[in-house]
Amino acid sequence: MRQTITKSKRLVVKVGSALVTNDGAGLSEQFIVECARQIATLHAQGREVVLVSSGAIAAGMQRLGWATRPHGIHELQAAAAVGQMGLCQTYETCFSRHSLKSAQILLTHDDLADRTRYLNARSTLLTLLSLGVVPIINENDTVVTDEIKFGDNDTLGALVANLIEADTLVILTDQQGLYSADPRQDPAATLIHDGEAEDRRFEAMAGGSGSAISKGGMITKIRAAQRAARSGADTVIASGRETDVLPRLLAGEQLGTLLRAGATPMAARKQWLADHLQLAGSLHLDDGALRALRDGRSLLPIGVTAVEGEFERGAVVACRNPAGQEVARGLINYSSSEARRIARHSSQEIEALLGYVDEEELIHRDNLVLT
Repeated sequence: MRQTITKSKRLVVKVGSALVTNDGAGLSEQFIVECARQIATLHAQGREVVLVSSGAIAAGMQRLGWATRPHGIHELQAAAAVGQMGLCQTYETCFSRHSLKSAQILLTHDDLADRTRYLNARSTLLTLLSLGVVPIINENDTVVTDEIKFGDNDTLGALVANLIEADTLVILTDQQGLYSADPRQDPAATLIHDGEAEDRRFEAMAGGSGSAISKGGMITKIRAAQRAARSGADTVIASGRETDVLPRLLAGEQLGTLLRAGATPMAARKQWLADHLQLAGSLHLDDGALRALRDGRSLLPIGVTAVEGEFERGAVVACRNPAGQEVARGLINYSSSEARRIARHSSQEIEALLGYVDEEELIHRDNLVLT
């Protein structure tokens, strides 16, 4: 009996393209009907559910007669625009049969990278949940570019789980869960029933990539579980083709793979920093600065040996060790040009070098997270 799952009040349910489009054959109304019915059951139990649904591009491909996923960004955007129409219409029809209202929300990474837009998105989602509405979220594929795309909806599901502080992220896929090896290649592979999201062995077990229809694969689901764990959300990876999978999971039945979050969720602001997929630049640190960060102290300019990139005050930047590996990230108090001028100098010299002093730290410890 999975007691933590049974107590979940707020969930994010992510459904993959293979399920929504019946392995690329076109929108699977049968699956969407079942998905809506199961979510309605959870609603009747007093639970709040946000649905992250793939399928727009795959549905558009089918409607356009394309057998394989295109690589061109504009072709992908066109497929998404065509497919999103049918996807939303089908969900709306199916949820209305259970007297549930649904809402479409399309997001890009920019929406969550900007702190104000992040908070606005959070407020909108929480308001919709309080009204009993089922938010249906997808990446805004019709306008997304290589620089701002999430890359897969497993990542988006994890970011949404953190955004609304969900108790559980459920990733429904066409597999039973995480196996010790690829079951398609190794008949001795066994299903992993339970584990810790931060257990790095699972990444090696996941391997592989997505299908011709979907973008991710099991590895993106493992990494999504690691992201979701930052806000204290457990993750379940299970088969969306299992009968009544959602009500059974919430009843505590041992289906799929449960990846548990750690005991202490990351503070909300630091979690937002950790979830940044795009960084504006990098600071290279000496050994003394590295020790200070590990001890929970702020980053001072004297410990910075080099500055990479062009950025403004308030940007999210990476902190790197002498080998170039990221060790932390945070909100910087000075622009890149200013950071270069004060690097390797003490905080007492900032005013003389810049003509003013804003903060004595390059990055305050409250705005910094170890990675």
